[in-house]
Amino acid sequence: MHPLLNTAVKAARRAGNIIVRNYERADSVKISQKKDNDFVTEVDIFAENEIKDILKTAYPDHAILAEESGRDGNNDFLWIIDPLDGTTNFAHQFPHFAVSVALQVKGKLEHAVIYDPIKQELFTASNGGGAFLDGRRLRVKNRKNLQGALIGTGFPFKNKEILDQYIDTFKDIFSESAGVRRAGAASLDLAYVAAGRLDGFWEAGLKPWDIAAGALLVIEAGGVVTDFSGNGGYLDSGNTVAGNIKLHNELINKISAGNLS
Repeated sequence: MHPLLNTAVKAARRAGNIIVRNYERADSVKISQKKDNDFVTEVDIFAENEIKDILKTAYPDHAILAEESGRDGNNDFLWIIDPLDGTTNFAHQFPHFAVSVALQVKGKLEHAVIYDPIKQELFTASNGGGAFLDGRRLRVKNRKNLQGALIGTGFPFKNKEILDQYIDTFKDIFSESAGVRRAGAASLDLAYVAAGRLDGFWEAGLKPWDIAAGALLVIEAGGVVTDFSGNGGYLDSGNTVAGNIKLHNELINKISAGNLS
């Protein structure tokens, strides 16, 4: 394993330990609202600080973009961190959330870690090196179309102005697939696409820390990740579609038909 990836794994596991220690007392954890339907707990802060301390100790010159504290530094090496993706799930003791750590070098994703501290599942990927779950090589499912497919999504709770278009797209995809799942942690949704647990995924208005690690996992597992136009701007727009090439293209067509952007 690459030294940079090793450091990311160490940081993600340490953050995961903090999350697990606080999980059973989640109902007493301090929580505040950043925006409408957007929450942060003290555990998010503790976990983020732990990740940053480990990364800064190992690589003091590297820049960091973290969900709770924003950007720190200016360097070709940029760590993109979500210390607790699925905060609302955590706060309700719904056991589906993860730590997400990715490294971008000169604008290109190079390493990724997604760690589920409840299931103790470790997803890792390196550019050109493949994607893995606890050391086992991952490949996206080779499903040719939506028939029989299980698709992940996220509701546009921060972008309610596109709710009507989203519902139209949802109906279209739901009616042709085996089902649609909204579990509440985009990083894990993308990891599940890489692992073949989901056949595809789409969501609007995500942030770079929601997407970065999971996107590299999907790509290294043989899949495709784009924005809603089929281009590479998903980290900027937050509009994300993932799956194998055939299913991805079918999802793009449904999104286009629903005028979702």
